[in-house]
Amino acid sequence: MSGDAAEDSAAGRDAAARRRAASGSRAGWELLARSVRGQVPHLTGPPPDGRGLCVTCKGPIAPGNVRCYQCGLHAETLPGLLADVVVPISHAAKGGQHARNLWLYKSARPGAAQASAALRALLVVFLRDHGRCAWRSAGMTGPTHLAVVPSGRGRAGPHPLQALIAPCLALPWARLGPGLRDDPAARDLGADRFHAVSLAGADVALLDDTWTSGASAQSACAALRLAGARSVAVIVLGRHVSAPGPGGAGSGRWPGWAAAMPFRPWLCAVHGAVLPAAAGRGRTRD
Repeated sequence: MSGDAAEDSAAGRDAAARRRAASGSRAGWELLARSVRGQVPHLTGPPPDGRGLCVTCKGPIAPGNVRCYQCGLHAETLPGLLADVVVPISHAAKGGQHARNLWLYKSARPGAAQASAALRALLVVFLRDHGRCAWRSAGMTGPTHLAVVPSGRGRAGPHPLQALIAPCLALPWARLGPGLRDDPAARDLGADRFHAVSLAGADVALLDDTWTSGASAQSACAALRLAGARSVAVIVLGRHVSAPGPGGAGSGRWPGWAAAMPFRPWLCAVHGAVLPAAAGRGRTRD
């Protein structure tokens, strides 16, 4: 075989391999998207304009307020050290399937594997479709590092969320661990609750599975900032809320249900945002 023919043959094989890889990639994304579509009936999302919800965590607020009590307290306690933006992918209503998945995936109980697969699909598809919305809101072009909010139970080894998602993401992981406190089960807000290695100038995507008060995520954010991170975007799989009333969203037991919307995969809590949210820097978009 001549040199030209060999080169043509090699080029043909390379092109065929690329086509097979692209086809496999499309099929993989379709499986993930199908999983998300199956979860849609069990999810509710904060609307992009955030009206009627806390400007920081997209949770319930009292009429006339712009932040919930906990986020207001955090802003007063650690000014300048909090997240640039917090983006809950969905609310996790108490007793609902999404809340159950968030509890089950960290266990060894029957159904844990299915819960893990559902949460992995939800997070990966969200990052593909709406990561840029979150990065833009945090004032970054894209993250340079990933991190996971450490467990509050002193669990050994990688956090289950990191183990779940790490095979799907290629960025380096920022190391976060316990700080100076003696009690590893402490759950209150504190700049010394966690410790991070040097991250000078880094833009960090901080992943969290659940947000209740936000103290863990914001404490982790403070540690990242003290380590030198330039900006931090928190992506939360489920913002815990109380269950809606018998009539569903809009008739619930907290006012935020009236502001929640059915989950729509093509929208997110900061969809189309053009200004940094700067939840921890004293600037808001409200």
